[in-house]
Amino acid sequence: MDVEASQHGSPPTTTSSKTMQRLLVAINCVMLGLGVTGGQILSRLYFSKGGHRQWLSAWLQTGAWPLLLPPVVASYVRRRRQQRRDRISTTPAALLLTQTQPRILLSAAGIGLITGVSNLLYCWGLEFLPVSTSAILVSTQLAFTVLFAFLVVRLRLTAAAANAVALLTVGAAVLALHVSSDRPAGVTRSQYWLGFALTLGAALLYGLFLPLVELTYKLWDAAGGCGAVTTTTYALVVEIQLVIGFVATAFCTVGMIVNKDFQAIPREARQYELGEARYYTVLVWSAVLWQCFFLGAVGVIFCVHTLLAGILIAVFIPVTEVAAVIFLHEKFSSEKGVALVLSLWGLASYSYGEWSQARKAKKKREHAAAVEAQQPAAP
Repeated sequence: MDVEASQHGSPPTTTSSKTMQRLLVAINCVMLGLGVTGGQILSRLYFSKGGHRQWLSAWLQTGAWPLLLPPVVASYVRRRRQQRRDRISTTPAALLLTQTQPRILLSAAGIGLITGVSNLLYCWGLEFLPVSTSAILVSTQLAFTVLFAFLVVRLRLTAAAANAVALLTVGAAVLALHVSSDRPAGVTRSQYWLGFALTLGAALLYGLFLPLVELTYKLWDAAGGCGAVTTTTYALVVEIQLVIGFVATAFCTVGMIVNKDFQAIPREARQYELGEARYYTVLVWSAVLWQCFFLGAVGVIFCVHTLLAGILIAVFIPVTEVAAVIFLHEKFSSEKGVALVLSLWGLASYSYGEWSQARKAKKKREHAAAVEAQQPAAP
């Protein structure tokens, strides 16, 4: 559980550490992909079959945060056993369930509030837009992510990453060619453009969310961690995501209470086109998949950096388009096929660039080690 990221702590030096690092990256990428694709499909399914509660839909995006409690408790038990085995004196802070400093918790709470607002805007917009159009607009988060990553964490944009961003942006533009006739039945023109604006706002806030998460990790490392934990570990990532999810859910819970959504849920379930049982199934799995997405996103940031998380979200947009064709019976146009190819090309470009950079860095380290070995020993 307490695996360190290479860019937040000391680089792994053993083969097992590198293998664990790569496995962690793969797991988080899979969670992000499943969450962003399945979450969008189920959220749209909720609205298209008779759901009308924006606050409830936004609540579902982070409402499964209690699923993170078991790994946090397991990390706490492991930490306490380690302290007893090493005979480390326990301070009051060491007895707390969380290892996270108060100011880092406040930072995570602020990000959670931004997440809650972003989720509401996204779900409100999704009520008036098909998944295809919503996915196109969500893809603009990549441009916002690049901008905020430069401003917030000073992330350098490599040529390969810039090429990937360009390809993904072109893919989104190609998809945009067919949105003029994409308005769902029963949605007015004004509602359609309201959904357009709301989804763009959600994309902007999510573009800010990703760099702020990375900044939180950097703040922890700059502060020297907490006690024996001096670098960001995956256990701390889960703790931070738990706080973000709790605050975002609390924000949406207040909205649901004011909007009387809790009283409306049983009535909406009875009137749902797919039946009452499937209504609750959609809600439960929507919450689980969105939690996978958020945990996967912060995990990718932890293991690599913000830009890869943004690129992966954009890459899975045409995958969402294909899923919408299969499960929601939306049309698959030639534009969607082109966008899918461009997205895969963008991911390949980014992956090759990262591999090339890692190879150059490895050769540089090997050369430096060889030069050092050739130097005569001091008398």
